[in-house]
Amino acid sequence: MANNKQKLTTASGIPYYENENSMTAGPRGPVLLQDFILHEKMAHFNRERIPERVVHAKGSGAYGTFTVTHDITPYTRAKVFSEMGKQTRVFLRFSTVGGERGSADTERDPRGFALKFYTEDGNWDLVGNNTPVFFVKDAKKFSDFIHTQKRDPYTNCKSATMMWDFWSLNPESLHQVTILMSDRGTPYSYRHMHGFGSHTFSMINKDGERNWVKFHFKTLQGIKNFTDAEAAALRGTDPDWAQRDLVQSIEKGEFPQWALKIQIMSEKQAAAFRWNPFDLTKTWPQGDFPLIDVGILELNENPDNYFAHVEQAAFAPAHVVDGIGFSPDKMLQGRILSYTDAQRYRLGTNYEHIPVNRCPYMVSNYQRDGAMRMDGNGGSSPNYFPNSFDNIEADPAYKEPGLPIEATTADWYDRNAEGENDHYTQPGDLYRLLSATDKANLISNIVGSMSGIEGPKREEIINRQLCHWFRADISLGIGVAKGLKIDLDAVMKQMPA
Repeated sequence: MANNKQKLTTASGIPYYENENSMTAGPRGPVLLQDFILHEKMAHFNRERIPERVVHAKGSGAYGTFTVTHDITPYTRAKVFSEMGKQTRVFLRFSTVGGERGSADTERDPRGFALKFYTEDGNWDLVGNNTPVFFVKDAKKFSDFIHTQKRDPYTNCKSATMMWDFWSLNPESLHQVTILMSDRGTPYSYRHMHGFGSHTFSMINKDGERNWVKFHFKTLQGIKNFTDAEAAALRGTDPDWAQRDLVQSIEKGEFPQWALKIQIMSEKQAAAFRWNPFDLTKTWPQGDFPLIDVGILELNENPDNYFAHVEQAAFAPAHVVDGIGFSPDKMLQGRILSYTDAQRYRLGTNYEHIPVNRCPYMVSNYQRDGAMRMDGNGGSSPNYFPNSFDNIEADPAYKEPGLPIEATTADWYDRNAEGENDHYTQPGDLYRLLSATDKANLISNIVGSMSGIEGPKREEIINRQLCHWFRADISLGIGVAKGLKIDLDAVMKQMPA
């Protein structure tokens, strides 16, 4: 039989092999700029749709304040946390992920939680979700994943087959899928859900010491979710439920609040941690790394024009301030590149001149020209550095300490190699923490979604995904199998010893 398979190539026809793992300096090291396949995949992905956002297209937003209530200066020199009682103006945009701008607010979907702090050291963007983990751990996987959440290129309809085919082939997704299929996948409102920075970041203190950090925003309104049936009913009766709820609560003076807490892990602890601390599909156990109180986030001002503020708001994980830094998290490293690229494409190279994105304090650099330049374009001052005429200087006080690299070989390391491939412990632990009602709802939601798998590969996809549920927890696997009316004896024969 003739071999009809085609080679995987770049847009310019160059065959390549590594389509799932980014090139890094060692297995846990930073992503290298020379991985042009990653750049091509993300740059093309950012330009697939105009003019709305490719992901997080439908959102709601409001202004507010962040107030420091606890001292964390031993961990960070960031000015936003510099003293007790200090207030910083913020803008927070919530969103759904997979739907278009006209989609319903109550879809089963993660929710974006993108926060901009207007600090005197520049704007800090903490761009996360309402979940502490994500579906994939390498940015090279991101566009493939999002395509499965969008529309089938043949039918132009959403496809349960695409979703579950991808998830069943990528067990690293299981933790996030378990959260998504629980009732937390359909939050009652944006006010009644937590927010997370999700990634591992770093904090640098005044002595140049680095610790790894995770950010948690705990809703003070309490967690409240819709059941699947309630969420489905609202999709037809009020698709803008969450937008209306946020605007009206602020109008009434019922200002929503979140408590910011952090987890801290030392570099020494990270080296000995049983999981990769930079793996976005994993959480840090709070028993080992307890939550530390930081401050209170409050939303208290509705934008006077949705488009000017919410639609034009642009966030990028690349925007960190002195005292806050990155980590070798492969997804974070990819987002550093792709988010700023997406905003320049969507809004133009001068998108940070738009009022909602503009730093309210001093901005001094040598960027000039470009579409929609709105600030005088630097006037007659030099557009090069160094020069003999202006007074701009690079301040060494803002230099970040060097990041040690654990390996000397750059290669494409398997993100799920031995020691990085435990996809089941944390999803299983999460299931076992649920109440009996929440367990029943989770199984019902999984069964409802997987029942939509169709086509000639239906049985193969279902059995493959069932193996993942069984590995996470036997009773979870049995519940899903029974709900799908699957022959349990046949499934157990496929399970590895």
